[in-house]
Order: sequence, then structure tokens, then C-alpha cells
Amino acid sequence: MEILRCENISKIYGSGDTCVKALDQISFSVEAGEFVSIVGPSGSGKSTLLHILGGVDKPTEGKVFIGKTDIHGLSEDKLAIFRRRQVGLIYQFYNLLPVLNVDENIVLPHLLDGRKLDQERLDLIVEGMGLSDRRRNLPGQLSGGQQQRVSIGRALYNRPAIVLADEPTGNLDRKNGAEIIRLLKESNQNQKQTLLLITHDESIALQADRMISIEDGRITRDERIRMSGGDRR
Repeated sequence: MEILRCENISKIYGSGDTCVKALDQISFSVEAGEFVSIVGPSGSGKSTLLHILGGVDKPTEGKVFIGKTDIHGLSEDKLAIFRRRQVGLIYQFYNLLPVLNVDENIVLPHLLDGRKLDQERLDLIVEGMGLSDRRRNLPGQLSGGQQQRVSIGRALYNRPAIVLADEPTGNLDRKNGAEIIRLLKESNQNQKQTLLLITHDESIALQADRMISIEDGRITRDERIRMSGGDRR
């Protein structure tokens, strides 16, 4: 079942002589439960694409569907609600609030949405991220790897339709980076969580079901690496 589709996505910054085309007619779709890596050199448009897919930025042209919803056809308020409920975003630099502890950072988007705390879900996420002994710690009291686990927990807590990760290991050493990828793959495989991940690391990209290569704002390659989701044996 298709969970995401983008149609002829273009993104242009500036105008005239200062015009920069970050994305140029990008089209592809993703099936529910797929793990897709997106690779390409710096400045190729990878992060711009991920932000547009997540509703953080708007395309100059084109449409993005998550499920049957044209996300950029929504009002700003409705898009913000949709994003909190259906999209899990993970960034390289964690984006945690320094005055909130582990538990509070994980559930913040859920509470901002006016919904009741699901303590059982929170306990499951904290345990799964290996943070049970750090629940009352502030971000400044955590290692980089632990902070990234909190950001993953925050992305997964609402059971979003899709998780988008922008260089989630880029600020970590190899050991912590490998652990973060393990956690994301575990969520993808065991919870059937659809995952799109941007990375510069070919060894990480090759762990995905499918790899999309982007250069100069265009898809240059889209290849299947292995069977995905429920098709795995």
C-alpha cells in the first residue's frame, strides 16, 4: 500500500540572477513499511526534499501526498496538526528543548496537540530507547547518542505514518551511529514503520530496502536493494 507520493516537486530560491533550483521535478512513491535511504553530495537537495515531504517547507511546484492527503493543500494550522500526528521528524542536531527532561521532550508534540498522555506508550518508548535510567535528565546531562535516542523516541511516540530522518548519525561517533541505525531499523522491521533516511554514509544507505540517489536536484538513480516490510523473509 502506498503511504507517500510526491509528484513533480520543484523548489526554487530567489529570482532572476540569484535564482537557485534546489529541486527539479522530483517524483517517486513509497510503500508502507519501506525503508528508503536518500543519498547524494552536499547541496544536492536531499534535506530540502525531506523538509518538503514532512511539511516543514513548501514546494514551488508539485504535490506531496501522505496517505490520501495533499499536505501542501492544507491550511497552516491543519498542516501543523497533520504533521504532529502523521510525520515523525529526526534531525542531526536533536532539536530538544534544554529545559525539559527526557520524558517531557518525548511527549511534547503529543501534549501540544491537546491529547492525553499515554503512559504505557511512553514507558515502552523509553525502555526501547534504552533510556530508563535517564528519564529525569535534561538534554545537557545526556551524551550525543542519548540525545538522539530521545529525538527518535519523540518521533515514534505518536505512531506516525512515516518517519523522516535527516542525517541522524551525522553528529555521532561510529559506535553511537550504529546503535541509532539499529534502533531505526528495529522500528521499521518490527513495528512496520515507514522510514526515509538521508545519509552521506554508503554503508548505512545500503542497509535500506531501497536507495534513491539525488544530484543537482534530480533523481539520478532509484534502486531496490532488498524486499521491504512484510515481504521480508
